[in-house]
Amino acid sequence: MFKYFPTNYVWNLSVNLAIEMGARVGEIEIMCAPLQEAAKAPDAAGTQAFRETWVHMADRLCELAAEDEAKGRLFSAGEKYRRASAYLITAERLQAHDAPGRLDLYRRELALFHKGAGLMRDRVQRVEIPYAGTHLSALYFPAEGLQPGERAPLLVQLNGLDSTKEMKYLVGLSWWLSKRGVSSLMVDQPGTGEALRLQGLTARYDAEHWASCVVDWLEQHPQVDPKRIGCEGVSLGGYYCPRAVAMEPRFACGVAWGANHDWRDVQKRRLEREGDFPVPHYWAHVCWVWGAKNVEDFMRIAEDVHLDGVVEKIKVPFLVTHGERDSQIPLKWAHRTYEQLVNSPKRELKIFTDREGGVQHASFDNSINAGHYIADWVAATLRARTA
Repeated sequence: MFKYFPTNYVWNLSVNLAIEMGARVGEIEIMCAPLQEAAKAPDAAGTQAFRETWVHMADRLCELAAEDEAKGRLFSAGEKYRRASAYLITAERLQAHDAPGRLDLYRRELALFHKGAGLMRDRVQRVEIPYAGTHLSALYFPAEGLQPGERAPLLVQLNGLDSTKEMKYLVGLSWWLSKRGVSSLMVDQPGTGEALRLQGLTARYDAEHWASCVVDWLEQHPQVDPKRIGCEGVSLGGYYCPRAVAMEPRFACGVAWGANHDWRDVQKRRLEREGDFPVPHYWAHVCWVWGAKNVEDFMRIAEDVHLDGVVEKIKVPFLVTHGERDSQIPLKWAHRTYEQLVNSPKRELKIFTDREGGVQHASFDNSINAGHYIADWVAATLRARTA
C-alpha cells in the first residue's frame, strides 16, 4: 500500500484508488504535497483542504484539454478530461454527504467522464435499467470484436459502500474482460452513485430486489447471451453479489472481490474502534447510504447484512477472493463464505499475497494481477477465452 500520509489510512486509500483509476504520480505529488498537516486535522477541515487541491488539478487538466480541443487533438483532450473526472471522483468521495457543493462536484465528474469517453471514441455507454418506477444507471462495455448479431457472456459489476460505476470502469476489470470476449455492466445499485445521489435510492439488504431487474433488462439485450450472465461485487459488493447470486438463479456464476460475509459484525467492531474506516464522516455516511435516521437505526438495519443461511443456496460456480492483509474486513470472513458454498459445483478461494500483490482491502493497493485472475476465472467459467 502506497502510504503518502503516514497517519491517515482513509486518505491513503483514496490516493491508492486514484492511482488505480489512472492518476499520474507527478500530479499526485503536486496535489498532496501541501496536505501533510491537513491530513492530521479533523474530517471537516481536512477533507475541505483535500478537495481544494484535487479540484484545482482537475481544473488545470480541463484548461489543457480545452487547448487540445482547439487544436483538434481530441484524443489528448479526452484523456485529460477523463483523468480530471477521476480526480473529482476522489475529491467527492471524501466529502460529507451534505457538504456544500458536493452534488455539483458529482454532476461535473459525470459530465467530464462522458466527455472524455466521447473524445477518445471509447466504447463505454451509459444505459438506464427500469427499476421501481424509476431506473438504475449503469455503464455497458461490450466485448472486444463483437460481431453484429453475436451474443457475448457478460459480467454484472456491483459497487461497494462508497464506490461508483465510473470508479469500477476506470480501475480496468471491464477492459481485461473485454479482451477475453466478456462484456461488462457496471451498475450504480441502490445506495451508490447516481441511485443515491440523484434519485435518493438507499441501500437494501435484499440485493435480489434490484439484481433481478438488471437480469430482466440484460435478457432483452441483443448483444448479451442470457445463459452466460455472471455477477461480481467489490468490497461491500462482496455481500451484495453472493446474496444476489443465491436468490437470483439466472446468474451463471459469481465473484466476491473482497469477501464481506458478516457486515453486521464489522459494524459492531467499528463501534469498538476495530478495523480501518473506508471514508471520513463514517457513521453519517452509512446512515445516508442505508436511509437510517441515526446510528442506532443503522445498526438495526445492519443486522440483516450477513450471508449465513444465504451462501448455501448458491448452485453455480463462485470465486471468493481476499487480500491477505485486509485491514477493513478480517480474512476469516472469506473462509466463512467459501466454507458455506457447499452447493456450488465449482467453488474457489483465492487469497492474494505479497507475491502477486493486492493484499489490501479489495486489492486497492495493486489491483491488476488480482483483476486479471478474476477476468481469467470469469472467462473460463462463462466459456469465453483466456488467450
